[in-house]
Amino acid sequence: MKTSLSLRGRLTLVILTPLMVIAIAFGAWAYFDAQANAAERFDRSLLSTALAISRDTAVTGGDLPSEETRDLLRDTSGGTVFYHVYAPDGVFVTGYATPPVPPGSVPIDATQTYYDATYQGAPIRALRFVQNTSIDGLAGPFTFSVWQRTSVRDGYVRTRTGPVFLIIASMIGALALIVWFGVGRGLAPLLDLEDAIARRSVTDLSPIKRSIPEEVTGIVGRFNALVGELSKTLEAKNAFISDAAHQLRNPIAGVQSLAESVNNAKTLEDANARSEDLLIAAREAGQLANSLLTLDRAQSTLSHNTKQVFEPLDILRIISEKFEGEAEKAGVQFQSNLGAEGMELVGDPVMFEQAILNLLNNALIHGGSKLTQIQLSTRMEEESLNVSISDDGKGIAEKNFERALGRFSQIGPSAGSGLGLPIAAAIVSSFDGQIDIANSDSIFSVSLQFPKRSSAYLQ
Repeated sequence: MKTSLSLRGRLTLVILTPLMVIAIAFGAWAYFDAQANAAERFDRSLLSTALAISRDTAVTGGDLPSEETRDLLRDTSGGTVFYHVYAPDGVFVTGYATPPVPPGSVPIDATQTYYDATYQGAPIRALRFVQNTSIDGLAGPFTFSVWQRTSVRDGYVRTRTGPVFLIIASMIGALALIVWFGVGRGLAPLLDLEDAIARRSVTDLSPIKRSIPEEVTGIVGRFNALVGELSKTLEAKNAFISDAAHQLRNPIAGVQSLAESVNNAKTLEDANARSEDLLIAAREAGQLANSLLTLDRAQSTLSHNTKQVFEPLDILRIISEKFEGEAEKAGVQFQSNLGAEGMELVGDPVMFEQAILNLLNNALIHGGSKLTQIQLSTRMEEESLNVSISDDGKGIAEKNFERALGRFSQIGPSAGSGLGLPIAAAIVSSFDGQIDIANSDSIFSVSLQFPKRSSAYLQ
């Protein structure tokens, strides 16, 4: 038996997967939001530092910046800020000797430009700020450049998002544990149900009646239905075996007795006479065994593979041709009136043939001395094919109809096993049809109704 992920694991995944997606989406939003806030904050810090340097340079002429400005340079947003100032004529004024080179996309005449570049092998964020001012008698556009390593900004983003990710991870982990143990607790009734099923055996096919969760009501209902059908099948099999053993006991005993008499015959003439009786008895026992097997097959549920689409009239024509000769030998007139051309049935065609043959033979065997004619006719009704076998023999009284449909039931002394009508009834039932018996105007008839072909029968 193939196994897959446990139901507990499936439910846990079903619950946690969307939560993980939401958590990842929230974490991504928090990260990008922190980056945007950090970029905005650091750009403002760079601008504040650039303005402070511009002010101090104008006041001191490029000498050391004020203490307040030095504090900004040492620790703006948590990291050192570098700066560079040069005059309109390109002469270095103050700061670091070599400023970062802006990319080519930055306009030369822009008064305020932020850009990303590399300084001493490290990525930086820079601001180039141009302002008209006058320093030591030199007036014109002075260029102020300030920059800071982006690692400072990245560290700030990590500081902001780290706790968020930790909280998300902790919540998901805690929720996973809660779901895992909660689902396990919720599935406990299924383990009780498994125990209840394990207690069932061949000797105990009782339905499950304990309290069960609503979600498994359908499964338990199907199981109970299956167990019920299995119980009925086993009971039917046991009854069949018991009846078969009972019915076969006398014929077998007769065959055995006749065989012993043949063996003990004193003359050849006696042996030949008794051997004829033995042959007749053996044939009757064989016919009884065949009838029992046919009944068992008819009462068994047909599988998908035994059902097929067939035209019943083709089978009925062959039956009519064969039976006409047998009826003629018995001095009985046989008529067939077969209609419903093109009609199709779904089922076992062999069993269909057996049902019709059993009823025709029943009419011939049990019709009595007054039997003169047997008729086989068909007609198409709205949703079914009606096959009728009628005769003018002694028939069956209406009060004995139900008894006649029982196994091994015989209405009065007669030859046969008493299985003809039960076999026909079982076969019609396998087609989801029905059997009707009627006795009126000295005519006894058995009608079999077979449903027309439907795609539902082949599902």
